[in-house]
Amino acid sequence: MAQGSKYKVAFRRRREGKTNYDARMKLVDLDKSRLVIRISNANVIAQIINVGENGDETVVSAHSKELKKLGWLGGTKNTSATYLTAYLCAKKALDKGVEKAVLDIGLKSSIKGAKVFAGVKAANDAGLDVPYGESIVPDDDRIAGVHIAEYAKSLDDEEVKKHFSKYLERGLQPVDLPNHFEEIKNKIEKA
Repeated sequence: MAQGSKYKVAFRRRREGKTNYDARMKLVDLDKSRLVIRISNANVIAQIINVGENGDETVVSAHSKELKKLGWLGGTKNTSATYLTAYLCAKKALDKGVEKAVLDIGLKSSIKGAKVFAGVKAANDAGLDVPYGESIVPDDDRIAGVHIAEYAKSLDDEEVKKHFSKYLERGLQPVDLPNHFEEIKNKIEKA
């Protein structure tokens, strides 16, 4: 451990690798709402957060578990679920009067085509103004799961049962994923 009178211990969340305070200060100084998208091992959470006097204040929040209530049969942590969750969050934010936000990806690396950027595209598609570059978001076919449907078409029945057992347990044929995605998106639009 470092020694000396000028040594300063970093904040606990910095030591644990949970918060980059330099990046956070830049976002807080903007004095705008933040679109926060977090992807865990099982779910996706999208939130609109404002800076308050006593800390962050969550304006609206959407969780990928809410998609199941709308009839979503796909996974809750994939690109499609990220898009739909952020779309739902943006619709809720518009209802609360939030029209603009900036993206907060936390400690995630900014990688072209990442799930987080599918969420940004969803927020903009819903009508929320979140600045982003077109080159960084995933393709529409990837967001809707067309690549999964095409892969499932190339497999025989036994391989489909082996690779897509969770989808089949929920009652979703992998070749129907793009249509199911559009159906859920339309339900969110009407809600």
